[in-house]
Amino acid sequence: MLFSEEQLKTYTKPLSNSEKEKCKNAIKMIQKSLEYLGYSTNEENNDENDSVFSYKIKMNNPSNSYHLSIFIKGSYATNTNVRQNSDVDIAVVKEHEFSTEHRAGVTDRDYKFIESNVPPRYFKDEVEQALIKHFGNQKVKRGNKAIRINGNSYRIDADCVPCFRHRNYRNDFYQDVNNYLQGIAIYSDDGQKVINYPQQHIEKSIEKNKDTNYRYKKMVRIIKELRYQLIENQNENAKNTSSFGVEGLLWNIPNNVFLDENSLGSSFNILIDYLINNIYKLENFKEPNNILYLCTSYEKLNIYKNFILDLRKYYEYKGE
Repeated sequence: MLFSEEQLKTYTKPLSNSEKEKCKNAIKMIQKSLEYLGYSTNEENNDENDSVFSYKIKMNNPSNSYHLSIFIKGSYATNTNVRQNSDVDIAVVKEHEFSTEHRAGVTDRDYKFIESNVPPRYFKDEVEQALIKHFGNQKVKRGNKAIRINGNSYRIDADCVPCFRHRNYRNDFYQDVNNYLQGIAIYSDDGQKVINYPQQHIEKSIEKNKDTNYRYKKMVRIIKELRYQLIENQNENAKNTSSFGVEGLLWNIPNNVFLDENSLGSSFNILIDYLINNIYKLENFKEPNNILYLCTSYEKLNIYKNFILDLRKYYEYKGE
């Protein structure tokens, strides 16, 4: 399909301030819901970073010293979302209970950690009941990993993700309890445990954007928009490739490749060509957090390869 420079410019635009306000309203309403569980907010601990659509709230329970962190993650947090009114992912992180990860030969006992006897799903149950109490049963629907909250004209649709702090101690050699990579652990209803690193995702995206003369996020918005178009054309590889995944493809391209052309269209062409010419390197690509690998199975590797090939066939630049 032929694309003009003007078309691509429209794809690169960030979401509006009104969309941003709807995100903030959603997170504040979740905050209000958690007050039913005895948590309160210390306004001085709130952390807002307008440049990345990131908004974080810290809550504590005075009766038991429990702590929660609430923040936006994913495309909204990195300001790379492209479709109006798409849902926002909001993590509700239990800080005082956490999962751990160690190098071989090291265990929780070395850090004198005590294992909790409360199943992880109990926290999700608590959050679900608090949300129902605040929003009403019709507005809340529990999913495998997240709890969906239907939006309105005031707030955006939200996926509330109850999770635990994850501490990655693989690079700690002194049993220092404070020396860890900070992630989150999501426990799904079907028994799976998913680890990701949203804070590093935001930080690495900011860094990549600056190092590419602010081209990276523009190109991410373009590839995400083209993915949506391919999905609308019933492309199976696009359907099976996540928004986070296509962002990861571009994150692994060297910074200098983003700077080879002045026009958006020519620059995006060069990025696709780089992926085609280096498709054999996909198995070594990292997620945009620079911690986990992007392709964790042979099946996923083939999906990404085929998506890149389909993207090459679909995208054609007509010039300025």
